[in-house]
Amino acid sequence: MFYHVKELQYNAKPAAPDPVYAKKLQEILGGQFGEMSVMMQYLFQGWNCRAESKYRDMILDIATEEIAHVEMIATMIAQLLDGAPANDQEEAAKNPAVEAVLGGMNPQHAIVNGLGAQPNDSVGYPWTARYTIASGNLLADFRANLNAESQGRLQVCRLYEMTTDTGVRDMLSFLIARDTMHQNQWMAAIEELEQTQGAIVPSSFNQEYEKQEVSYSFMNFSAGEESSTGRWANGQTYDGQANFEYVQSPQAMGQKPALQPAPPYIHGTPPLDLRKAQGAGKLEPNTNQNQQGFH
Repeated sequence: MFYHVKELQYNAKPAAPDPVYAKKLQEILGGQFGEMSVMMQYLFQGWNCRAESKYRDMILDIATEEIAHVEMIATMIAQLLDGAPANDQEEAAKNPAVEAVLGGMNPQHAIVNGLGAQPNDSVGYPWTARYTIASGNLLADFRANLNAESQGRLQVCRLYEMTTDTGVRDMLSFLIARDTMHQNQWMAAIEELEQTQGAIVPSSFNQEYEKQEVSYSFMNFSAGEESSTGRWANGQTYDGQANFEYVQSPQAMGQKPALQPAPPYIHGTPPLDLRKAQGAGKLEPNTNQNQQGFH
């Protein structure tokens, strides 16, 4: 059960309207790494959590905070759109110099949303649940969460650099700080899980079933050997089970693919020798009514 508190978690009030920046801000609302994505990702991870209760509680704590961040950004976008109907901008844009400065307001902010935010990214692509990850394996999920927070913080920092509005920067500075905490939070949780279940996901799979000859081999599939100096190619592996092996010239270990010709009713392109046989009249077309397939 959730309660709504009328006050925002932190201030979300621009110094002045800016409809063009409102369009940019949509990215951290409804983009792949926006607040809607982490909100839904964390909520479903929490609701589906079957591990000990401290993990469920922690996930839902941050998930609920992300709802507050969605509200803050939506509120900021709406205020950036204050007093900026699309027709005024279009009139101003008749001047090429002004048009270049404006860069283009999102017309849907006025036409569809009535000067409000929308659950889309900065180019109007709708938010989708495919952005979210909730696998049931906490180590795998927490690593995905760390990536989401890393990408999200990167985007907020870039948006901070794209405005001089003191009110917008104030809100973004708060979100950047929270993303700092959330990255640290997921790294701490990842470290804790790795200490109990190992570094490789899933830890419950019997490694004897792997092709262990290649489990720890870094294979060089490009010209040059610069990659050989990396930590991923030298020393003990992070699961502590072996040492990395650097393979300079990996050899093919599989067969040369040779697929069987498709049956005649598929009407594909048969091998050359078969085409020659058909041209010489040596093969009759398949007339069996039970084998006509797609006819």
